[in-house]
Amino acid sequence: MQFAICNEIFKDWPLERAMTFARQTGYDAIEIAPFTLAPYVTHIPAEERFRIRDGARRLGMAISGIHWVLAQAEGMYLNHPDPATRQRTARYCCDLVDFCADLGGRIIVVGSPKQRNRLEDVTGEQAWDWARETFTPAVRRAQDRGVTICLEPLAPVETNFINTAEEAIRFVTTFAAPSFKIILDVKAMCSESKPIPQIIRESWPHFAYFHANDANLKGPGFGAVDFHPIAAALRDVGYDGTVSVEVFNFEEGPEVIAQRSLAYLRQCFGAHAAGR
Repeated sequence: MQFAICNEIFKDWPLERAMTFARQTGYDAIEIAPFTLAPYVTHIPAEERFRIRDGARRLGMAISGIHWVLAQAEGMYLNHPDPATRQRTARYCCDLVDFCADLGGRIIVVGSPKQRNRLEDVTGEQAWDWARETFTPAVRRAQDRGVTICLEPLAPVETNFINTAEEAIRFVTTFAAPSFKIILDVKAMCSESKPIPQIIRESWPHFAYFHANDANLKGPGFGAVDFHPIAAALRDVGYDGTVSVEVFNFEEGPEVIAQRSLAYLRQCFGAHAAGR
């Protein structure tokens, strides 16, 4: 199992410095938020993409994928009533697939709650159908380019569109495409009524990525969430993908967040591997 960390944790650090520190700390991969590089991925030329990819390879660091993909990309909306907005977003989702593949990444996390919130007077059925329409070209492109798009269920305080793992699975399975799965995020799962290990077991094999954080918006090990049963559930279902540290409260600073989060994850996953 790989451990990754999201690059926005490092705030204004150049990407190469963040990757170097993450690798020295012991992470296997880095997850990139495109808005830390440019407002739109279409503004990032091919030579810069390949420079990032090759720089990671020289460090022995994988790029697991990208997330926060619609943040700061003005004009994008997954289920907007305006057909032109949906068409523009559908094209941009294809651009995101190409960007991720050019970096050598394999996962696109689609969270972006503000760009998918069901607007007033839009019914649940309309939002569902329009989002399917928006995703369809990118799901095909992802299959061609060896990328998996992962839809992220998020808490009701963040969005009113797809709040549980069960809902997200219902949505992605309508595509019947191996390039469209869901991601499980600990912070988001804390908002559900089911225990997190149960959600993990019930969601397999429909998730292809995992975000490690806490209900308090900090890293794993910084709050009350116990990751030992989480690690056990992931092992039990046979998940051997990436566990990526994503936090939203940076008050401890990037070095402490990165180091303590990884140490705690290694303790939890190592304890289970040893027969905890």
